[in-house]
Amino acid sequence: METVGILGGTGPAGRGVAARLAVVGHDVVLGSREESRAIEVASAMSVRGAGTITGGANDAAAACDLVIVATPWDSAIATVTSLRAQLAGKTVISMVNALTREGRELVPIYPPRGSMAAQLAFALPDSAIVGAFHHLPAAQMEDLDSGIDADVLIFSDDAQAREDVAAVVHRLPGLRAVIAGSMSLASPIEAFTAVCISINIRHKAHSYVKMAGLVE
Repeated sequence: METVGILGGTGPAGRGVAARLAVVGHDVVLGSREESRAIEVASAMSVRGAGTITGGANDAAAACDLVIVATPWDSAIATVTSLRAQLAGKTVISMVNALTREGRELVPIYPPRGSMAAQLAFALPDSAIVGAFHHLPAAQMEDLDSGIDADVLIFSDDAQAREDVAAVVHRLPGLRAVIAGSMSLASPIEAFTAVCISINIRHKAHSYVKMAGLVE
């Protein structure tokens, strides 16, 4: 079973993905700029299944077989750039959304290349960038008893990496992988996260994306 490192993994989104990866047997490293913080967060998590969750510096997470970027959007590029050599030749999953708050709503920010996934692809030319995990409510992901039944939209210009990530996602409890297409869809998929969060704020809910009508 491949190891998974989560850069910036101590936040709610990273912890939620880590919890479900551990259930199906992955050994997960929560990365952070502060190693002590990552160790503290990982040790406080309740782990089920055959996998493990440990904490370490971001370079320890980058050393894993599969790497997920879960940092705040404004530090994502600096983080991965410093780890470019370690990430070369690997599949790197971007779950980063560039958002800002305006009143009770979240609105998208469009970076120079149109999406954070495209920015990461430019910063990591020797890695395969795949987008996934954008529209998931973090608290329900970390709570393994939440009953979440969500679709994860996956996009990439690397068809094999896209399929490999879909296979990982499809095994996670409560999630179904849906391949959306190429990197050209990154901008609307990332931006739609603002809609999901704003709806949840307004309705005090924890909704998520589910695509009806798909044939398994």
